Amino acid sequence: MILLWFVKWLIRRVQRNADWRNIKRVRGGFEKIGRRFDFKSKKCTYEPFTIDCMRAEWLIPKAAPDTDKVLLYLHGGGYAAGSINTHRQHISQITALANVRTLMIDYRLAPENKFPAPIEDAVKAYDYLLAQGYKREHIAFGGDSAGGGLALGTMLWLRDHQRQLPQCAVCLSPWTDLTHSGDSFAAHDKIEPMLIAEAMPHWAENYMGNADLSNPYASPLFGDLRGLPPIYIQVGTAELLLDDSLRFAAKAKEAGVDVSIDVYQGFFHVFQAFFMILPTARRANKKLAAFIASHLGA
Repeated sequence: MILLWFVKWLIRRVQRNADWRNIKRVRGGFEKIGRRFDFKSKKCTYEPFTIDCMRAEWLIPKAAPDTDKVLLYLHGGGYAAGSINTHRQHISQITALANVRTLMIDYRLAPENKFPAPIEDAVKAYDYLLAQGYKREHIAFGGDSAGGGLALGTMLWLRDHQRQLPQCAVCLSPWTDLTHSGDSFAAHDKIEPMLIAEAMPHWAENYMGNADLSNPYASPLFGDLRGLPPIYIQVGTAELLLDDSLRFAAKAKEAGVDVSIDVYQGFFHVFQAFFMILPTARRANKKLAAFIASHLGA
């Protein structure tokens, strides 16, 4: 618990200096931190490329370079920040543990590209995998925070357009409610080290513009969840968005979805990214990888 307290203290020091109203500055700071801690795992190889001008990268575990199983991972960052660079370190670990290929993409960001641009880019990446011969039962979706919401929203879009769905999905603290109607949003403002409650409505409007914040493709909590594939969610109790996960999981279960959720006592938003420091984060990543591997048959 001392380690957890120390990590929270460090994050709060950074948070206090964050100018959340300046999206470009936040984006640049996220990239700077990403470059500082980015590394390429010795257990993976990396192949950058483009999908119709969209930057993409393969993360390939050396233990299974020819695997036909793949994780399509969508990074978080409030739909305005984040990239392959900021998430490569974390997702490399999940890739190696699951022993499946991972495709990461730099989907278009707001405010330059508002909703539904990220949905369109996620669908484009999924179509690329299918065109390359990957079977839908060998594809998993994954994402953290906004990326988790994007993964769920993309699956709803695919289902509503009579498209085949991936085999499963993993979501780390997914942002499922852009209206922020959950009780935890106000109640956890003082204990959440990562997110700033005052900033979240601004970021939601930054992404949605004049569109309805409760649109199910942007706020999957408000969608009809029937027919979705198995979903595994991880979330911490010290999160603004705790209720985004709890309410989504409950509603998905009511809709007949095979959904499971692990709630980590005292942990913060997307704590799994701190696996190099926190043993609980390493264990959580192993559970994510095990879920992916078991459902894809890796």
